[in-house]
Amino acid sequence: MTTFAVLGTGGWGTAVALQLAQKSDHAVRLWGARSANVERLRATRENARLLPGACIPEAVTITASESEAISGADFWIAAIPTAYLRDTLTRFVPHRAADVPVISLTKGLEVGTFARPSEIIGALFRTESVAVLSGPSHAEEVARGLPTSLVVAAESELAARVQRHFGTERFRVYTNTDVAGVELAGALKNVMGVAAGVCDGLGFGDNAKAALLTRGLVEMTRFGVAHGADPATFHGLAGIGDLITTCFSPHGRNRRVGFRLGKGEPLAEVLSGPQVAEGVWTAKSVHERAARIGIETPIMEAVYRVLHDGLSPLAAMQALMARAQKNERG
Repeated sequence: MTTFAVLGTGGWGTAVALQLAQKSDHAVRLWGARSANVERLRATRENARLLPGACIPEAVTITASESEAISGADFWIAAIPTAYLRDTLTRFVPHRAADVPVISLTKGLEVGTFARPSEIIGALFRTESVAVLSGPSHAEEVARGLPTSLVVAAESELAARVQRHFGTERFRVYTNTDVAGVELAGALKNVMGVAAGVCDGLGFGDNAKAALLTRGLVEMTRFGVAHGADPATFHGLAGIGDLITTCFSPHGRNRRVGFRLGKGEPLAEVLSGPQVAEGVWTAKSVHERAARIGIETPIMEAVYRVLHDGLSPLAAMQALMARAQKNERG
């Protein structure tokens, strides 16, 4: 029996718990930080707000106790938004007695430090046994058992173990050793998701959106390579695969934020909801980093200015189109 401790009762954490519980040789514990929410999940066996209709089987233990969640677990799975990742995982440091592998589901970059989720996890738990699971994977679809393909990035032996445990006939997992590339792709595509939503909200059409995604992928790759990533990663599931899903799906929180801004809703109102749109804060991290090392990221910079400088979505799009003409491969 292999035991998994899933830390985080958001949509993705819940969906992954459901996915893992499908195998009879898996024991799954789902931990939540808020006792009231945990009690509601226990009583209803449903994450009604985020995954309505998806039943959490009795085989999944739901708990608010850190020690109960991780005691004897073979894998820890971090499904916590970047902004809360460090503070939340700090609660588990006193309970960590062995070098248990940690699988990160988080897609973002820490504001101020520019740390990737795997770096935060590694530093807190003093471990190199960290894997990153990423790619086009809306929780709503995974919870319903719809076909999904992802990529796990880690050193070869750990990646193979994660692949073996997660893979099913409806959940296909590829392996990769480019941890930095997979994480950066997963973070940067959220910024592009906001841009795509703005494009849709302004009613700019398919031509503009296709160009936005194409040039956005160029920016993502350029930024990733500057930070040691393999450019090929951005043409895989973690890059273009997740970019497509994020920029077109009605499930995407980042696209929804951009769409509402493009429609003219006030920024404060758009950001007041309970769900975290990682692209909002990743845009700030990318802006600070790009300025520091001199990388050109015009689309992500435009998203930053809309979200954090008060630039209107229409003015941002007009400024992008008015930039000097260039060679596509330059």
